Amino acid sequence: QVQLVESGGGLVQAGGSLRVSCVVTGRLFSIYAMGWYRQAPGKQRELVARISSGGRINYADSVKGRFTISRDNAKNTVFLQMNSLKPEDTAVYYCNRDRLAHGSSWNSWGQGTQVTVSS
Repeated sequence: QVQLVESGGGLVQAGGSLRVSCVVTGRLFSIYAMGWYRQAPGKQRELVARISSGGRINYADSVKGRFTISRDNAKNTVFLQMNSLKPEDTAVYYCNRDRLAHGSSWNSWGQGTQVTVSS
C-alpha cells in the first residue's frame, strides 16, 4: 500500500515563497513519474506540476515560471518550490503519481498540506 505524506505548507503573504515536500513509501519511487496536485475549496483537484522518472518537467500554465518541481530518489521525496505566490494559489497541495504519464493516480492520497496566500 502506497503512503504519501505531504508537509511544508503554511500561511504566506502574496509575493512570498514556500517549499512543500512529499515522502512516498510502499512503492519503488524512482520508477514513477510524480505530480503535485492542488484542490481549492469548491474546485476540482488539478495537476500543476509533473516530473518524470528521468527528470523531464511540465507545469500548468497557471504556475509556470513561479513553481519548481524536483525530486530526490534517494529519499523517496518530491518537492515543490513555490515563489511569487498569489492568493489564487491558496489550496490543499497533494502529491501522487502523475496521472497523465501513468493513466491514473494511485487510489491512496495523503492528507495534503494547506497553503494559504493572503493578499
